[in-house]
Amino acid sequence: MQNNPPIKSPVVNPWLRATVLSRGLKSLFSNTFSPLKRSLAISSEINFRAVEGLKTRSSRLLLPIATLALSLPVSFSIHPAALAQVPRLNAPSTQNLPSNLPPPRDVVPPLSPPPQPQPVPSPLPEDPLPKQPSQQPESVPVVPDTFFVTKFKFEGSTVFKDEELLRAMEVVLYLYTPEELDEKSRCEQLSGQSIKQSPLRKLPRTEKDAPVQLSFAQLLQARWAITQLYICKGYITSGAVVPEQTLLPGGGEVKIRLVEGSLEDIKITGTRRLNGSYIRSRLERANQTPLNRDRLLEALNLLQQNPRIDSISVELSAGNRFGTNLLEVNVKEANTFHGEISLDNSRSPSVGSFQRSAKLSEDNLFGIGDTISLLYGNTDGSNEVNFSYALPLTPQDTTLSFNYGYTSNNVIEEPFNELDIVSNSHRYELRLSHPFIKTPTKELAVGLALSHQRSQTFLGFENTGGFPLSPGADKQGRTHISALRFFQEWTQRGDRSVLALRSQFSFGLPIFDATINDVGNDVAPDSEFFAWRGQAQWVRSFAPDTLLVLRGDVQLADRRLVSLEQFGTGGLASVRGYRQDQLLADNGAFGSIELRLPVLRIREAQALLQVVPFVDVGTAWNNFEGADPDPSWLASVGLGLRFEIRDRLNARLDWGIPLISAKSNERTLQEQGLYFSVVWNPF
Repeated sequence: MQNNPPIKSPVVNPWLRATVLSRGLKSLFSNTFSPLKRSLAISSEINFRAVEGLKTRSSRLLLPIATLALSLPVSFSIHPAALAQVPRLNAPSTQNLPSNLPPPRDVVPPLSPPPQPQPVPSPLPEDPLPKQPSQQPESVPVVPDTFFVTKFKFEGSTVFKDEELLRAMEVVLYLYTPEELDEKSRCEQLSGQSIKQSPLRKLPRTEKDAPVQLSFAQLLQARWAITQLYICKGYITSGAVVPEQTLLPGGGEVKIRLVEGSLEDIKITGTRRLNGSYIRSRLERANQTPLNRDRLLEALNLLQQNPRIDSISVELSAGNRFGTNLLEVNVKEANTFHGEISLDNSRSPSVGSFQRSAKLSEDNLFGIGDTISLLYGNTDGSNEVNFSYALPLTPQDTTLSFNYGYTSNNVIEEPFNELDIVSNSHRYELRLSHPFIKTPTKELAVGLALSHQRSQTFLGFENTGGFPLSPGADKQGRTHISALRFFQEWTQRGDRSVLALRSQFSFGLPIFDATINDVGNDVAPDSEFFAWRGQAQWVRSFAPDTLLVLRGDVQLADRRLVSLEQFGTGGLASVRGYRQDQLLADNGAFGSIELRLPVLRIREAQALLQVVPFVDVGTAWNNFEGADPDPSWLASVGLGLRFEIRDRLNARLDWGIPLISAKSNERTLQEQGLYFSVVWNPF
């Protein structure tokens, strides 16, 4: 018998196209994903659509949409010796094809021989050759419905093991038809999460296993199952194809190629001052092969939470190379220049409790996401200047920052104002932080800070000059403290709650001309110390604008500390009902609980008024006997009003009633238990 060459079906390049839209993804709480629609057809074209929703604190609904259309043609050949009769299928020419051809489809061999295509007439040459004798067309055999498979070979899979792929194929071949797998059960069954029963038959794992007989339609179903398995795991631009191949007589190995999509390029448009590389580098976290929908949406959500970005829209389309995609990102930048004017009575009455301050900040100074801020504040007896600059070093938001602060205080409280006490302090800090975990709902940042503080106290009475009024200062009233601080910050956002934790270990160092007192002096503090401080805040939402707020703060030290490092209890941000820093000691703890209840909403102005009942408690103690503050505990209950207009104005008035008596002059509103703060953001 004459051996005929293998029969090959046409090979058509797969076509993939995906579109992802994401708008207004800013959120304080976690994201929720809800598949709304996914239509599937067992053919050469598979349509997939998923809509994901994200609800933010301001009740905005964002719908990142992912759409995928896959046309994955199957092409293979069967050796003629294995079949009784095989039709002849010639690959069509790729030249002069009409432009209105339909999308490529899987080529299914017909059960009867198709009519042979007529050749396209071509122009005769000037010197035509002699005509060749005509040949009788060969008889075309009939294609059988089934063939034998001894083993499946998977090529290109980096996500799934062969056993996982075979399991998905067995589900649609022997357990359920694709129509029987609804939206919910499809992913559970294909991934093996919900196995109600084992397949009736097993596909061969090795060549030693018994071969199975499959039809071409079943092969398409098996390929569909693998593609759906990828989609269920979020790989929306990946799928399976059956490449051109030959089956040997008696059956043979069938190859299935896994096409895992990747990003060919990321194009950024719409930016004005923000450098495109800033956005591109932060989307690279999603640029892993195969491209995953969840990773992409996570990167988009993180970008949307960035204060430099107002909104983003993203389109994912087919790339220039097979299996690649092009990500086009359109960015609308947010306003990065901010101003803040605030009034409050949060300072100590010794320098004047009424404080005025103004702050200017720019969140994108040089177009690389760097931040600069300048603050000036004063009271009747003090002036304060703070400057900070933060530079992002990596796309993961590793940040290097520098902070400088200057404070000048003049004691104006009677009767100490007669002494004309003045103190000046300078603070320098270099900080490096890195988020080891950063998702839209969780963040763990760790960092180091090297700080140096220099302060000096002067006594103007009779031109005394530098004078040691605080423990640990030298004869000229100077105190220099250097410290290395190791901090950890954890933030977790849920649907209805936010948890923030902060821990800091401070190690005093004898560097930069730091204050070091005589060895053996157990009383005088200096720059050699160790202290730990922990802070926590939990916010729980019970209804719109109804919040429960819990706060805690604690400090523990191994020895006596200078006043710059001590823990203060009492005041606007601590135990309300007492003066600022009523207790100042080496160690301390503070706890507060308050409930914010809405009583008035003005929707036209986006204004909200809340009533805030609260309970505060705190304590402080020192690290040497006989020096604990008296009293050592503070406690209060009270009621507050909180008013806000959008993000422009925030005002608060609190009245705290002390439950434990403490010495106080009661000359100021603060000492009478009244606190106020007004913050206005003009731009």
